[in-house]
Amino acid sequence: MRFRWTWLAASMVAAGLLAGVASAQGTTDEGKRKTKVKISPVYPELARRMSVSGKVKIEVIITPDGKVRSSRIIGGHPLLVQACQDAVKEWKFFPAPEETTQIVEFDFHGSN
Repeated sequence: MRFRWTWLAASMVAAGLLAGVASAQGTTDEGKRKTKVKISPVYPELARRMSVSGKVKIEVIITPDGKVRSSRIIGGHPLLVQACQDAVKEWKFFPAPEETTQIVEFDFHGSN
């Protein structure tokens, strides 16, 4: 538990040092299923005001027909994770013979 609080405190300090967040890009593991439709997460207003940036990692389980069956947060700033999870649930992947699991990473970064 101590590690989690230390990480959260470090994230808050780092977020305070960065400018505003301009965008969030979602990427998937190379060699895994390709996406047909990617929805970008909506940047939460509180996170915007606090200039929070960083990466959010989400594990997704994809059905054979390309829909996201479920998602699980692996890591990321608490102010950003829900927006990313909501967005990735709307993603569509190309069909495959079986259900697959992969990691999706969103990168919120600052700009001047």
